[in-house]
Amino acid sequence: QLQLVESGGGLVHPGGSLRLSCAVSGFTLDSSAIGWFRQAPGKDREGVSCISISGAITNYAESVKGRFTISRDNAKNTVYLQMNSLKPEDTAVYSCAGAVFGQCASSIRHSSYSYWGQGTQVTVSS
Repeated sequence: QLQLVESGGGLVHPGGSLRLSCAVSGFTLDSSAIGWFRQAPGKDREGVSCISISGAITNYAESVKGRFTISRDNAKNTVYLQMNSLKPEDTAVYSCAGAVFGQCASSIRHSSYSYWGQGTQVTVSS
């Protein structure tokens, strides 16, 4: 089983940056693909980014390409989501999810991930 805990959310002005962390325990991170998802009030959950087990493959939603970067540090059992040039429409609860022996597909679907963190709030507002 996998346990995931997100941190790093908060309030930031438009154009600012935040780095989210996803701490993983209960299973070796180097056997799991990790995805980041977000859900804004009244909207469906959206796949934001994912990273493969090896870290060689990353995928991003079109809405965040060029602004967000996903990375992983298996030695620290942590996956990061660096978010730059934040916009008000990025406001949401961000959650990380794990897929043991799974893949990071170009279409980032929540149904591919079995383990979820509780989420961290990101608010982009002036």
